[in-house]
Amino acid sequence: MITITAFERSPDGGKGLARDTRVRWALEEVGQPYEVRGVSFAELKQPAHLALHPFGQIPTFEDGELALFESGAIVFHLAQRYPGLLPTEPNARARAITWMFAALNSVEPPILDLFTARVLEADKPWAKDRLALVEQRLRDRLSQLSARVGDAEWLDGAFSAGDLMMVSVLLRARPSGILGEFGNLAAYVARGEARPAYQRAFQAQHAYNTR
Repeated sequence: MITITAFERSPDGGKGLARDTRVRWALEEVGQPYEVRGVSFAELKQPAHLALHPFGQIPTFEDGELALFESGAIVFHLAQRYPGLLPTEPNARARAITWMFAALNSVEPPILDLFTARVLEADKPWAKDRLALVEQRLRDRLSQLSARVGDAEWLDGAFSAGDLMMVSVLLRARPSGILGEFGNLAAYVARGEARPAYQRAFQAQHAYNTR
């Protein structure tokens, strides 16, 4: 049985923003059952967990002798191993993988930077000036993505692991209000949320955090 780790109590209270939701979603898309092992914040720094995730984070993934960390790597592994998340045509498959990397390397960093500026650095004397810069950088990046997406349903043809990662990343931008400034991206995220596999993953993560 596949086992993933998740926060014993997620900081978002079960709103689907923690990275284990991405892995849950991928598992639901490919139809693989899994178990969840909750980890407290104290346990994240203990040797047992650090042996699975050297940076003391979640999620991790265990399947027999295989142990993985980093949500992107886990989703990529699942997409390669099971049908349903990557196209079979080689060029389309390569493009879908490219979008996975784009979500994590080009789109997620300015979203996380905004969280840092708004929450973790809010008490700094330079916070107001930095926040304006960070917000503009995120708007610039989302504007680029919005132009590329246009009125397409998904990033490149049929839904893929690239869309799964991109929607997961963009969901973290929604609380800021900036995602709502781009109607086509907001609609794109809503289409991802409407997928039955996402709904099952979200409900499972919510139930786990409100049990």
